[in-house]
Amino acid sequence: MSYPKLQTAGEKLADAKRDLPLPTIVAICGSTRFMEEMAEADLRETAAGRIVVKPGCDMKRPHPLWADPADAEALKKSLDRLHRRKIILADEVLVVGDYIGDSTRAEIAYARSIGKPIRFTHPEVNPNPERESR
Repeated sequence: MSYPKLQTAGEKLADAKRDLPLPTIVAICGSTRFMEEMAEADLRETAAGRIVVKPGCDMKRPHPLWADPADAEALKKSLDRLHRRKIILADEVLVVGDYIGDSTRAEIAYARSIGKPIRFTHPEVNPNPERESR
């Protein structure tokens, strides 16, 4: 007797997104030094009819939530995990800025590992340009 193949959570999400009349979801990635550029990209993507998810905390700016170094370290790890979930949720990734640091490079590698299309505001910083066709 053969049993139907059970879907993974990712397959269920993809099916649900196909069945819902949702616009394209874009995850913005990049160094938080480009928060203003991310806000501009958010505006342009939203005006083009896309749903945008992006970093919500700029830990380079002082704030009581991360004033204590131990709190900052724990929050950074939590935010990294959260951003990876945003990449899972997204249909594509937009990398903002003319610099790619270690965190952004890891996000790009993660997005590629799960098959997300990636666009760059500055294509010259693409660490592996042959991977993208746009």
